[in-house]
Amino acid sequence: MKVLFVGLGSIGQRHIRNLRMLLGDNVEILAYRRRGQSPLLNPDMTVRSGADLETTYDIRSFTNLDDALAQRPEVVFVTNPNSLHLPTALAAAHAGCHLFIEKPLSHSLDGVDELIELVERKGLLAFVAYQFRFHPGLQLVQRMIDEGRLGQLASAHIVNGEYLPDWHPYEDYRETHPARRELGGGCLRIQTHELDYALWLLGLPTRVFAVGGHLSRLEVDVEDCVSILMECQSGGRALPVHIHLDYLQRPPQRTCEIVGDAGKVVFDYYANQVRFYDTATRRLETYQFQGFERNQMFLDELRHFLACLRSEEKVIVDLKEAKKSLLVQSAAEQSLQSGEAARCTPERTWRRI
Repeated sequence: MKVLFVGLGSIGQRHIRNLRMLLGDNVEILAYRRRGQSPLLNPDMTVRSGADLETTYDIRSFTNLDDALAQRPEVVFVTNPNSLHLPTALAAAHAGCHLFIEKPLSHSLDGVDELIELVERKGLLAFVAYQFRFHPGLQLVQRMIDEGRLGQLASAHIVNGEYLPDWHPYEDYRETHPARRELGGGCLRIQTHELDYALWLLGLPTRVFAVGGHLSRLEVDVEDCVSILMECQSGGRALPVHIHLDYLQRPPQRTCEIVGDAGKVVFDYYANQVRFYDTATRRLETYQFQGFERNQMFLDELRHFLACLRSEEKVIVDLKEAKKSLLVQSAAEQSLQSGEAARCTPERTWRRI
């Protein structure tokens, strides 16, 4: 298999390490590197000095995207900044390449329908990498909901708060794409796993209201703290879903709490556990995921993608599925600007109500 990477930052290098782990020498890796400034990173996000990416991972690099695509890779891994995802994916799809697109699909809805139509017309496979769908804790929560263990759902509260300068200690956070609007940064466009898995677990909302902005002393030109209230539906009733995102919290918090009339479930990412309280028995059940490591999600999503290429599995997050979180993101952005709630439907991005 021949693959092309567009973007060799931390996430691109993680996928390369995992590809080598799964396929060994049975994959030829190309890379488009316009500037070639990304350092070689260890799995613990420290810089490995005295070595380069090309030699370490046996990569053949190109400084021109057309030249790289002319090598006829089977798959293009889109792992550059968010604002570059769509133009890169469109170029790759026009060249007849399957797509592995790092989340989010894009920083906006512009061009998304064009890419969907192109991929369908050419019969290509496209996967958007929302690896939290592969977390065993969230998969357990999803099964509990489907099995009715929570009963009639009443509310959900989801939090992702992490201090931005801690993300990549090896580089100045002010220069990274999460901090820069022109590169598709900001909580709403970076911390999108929570949007995706909320829609996976609870469905697309009908209304979205958001409050927040640049509220800290961080030197960024994007929103660094946002709270979103969504009106979803459960059993024919309104279901309030609150999602809080920020670049500020120390220690970090990443939790999902869902309340029903038969029980309450809490997914705690950093505690590596799921807690379920059964209302009828008044018993607390704790599920601990001993030995689970973060990279397992990335390995599992890559295994899934490779299985899809072999037609053994159906893509879990295709372009249409990934577009849903963009619809919510767009509605939340408009609500931030207008101070009013916005409707969110598959047919239209938003309208104030």
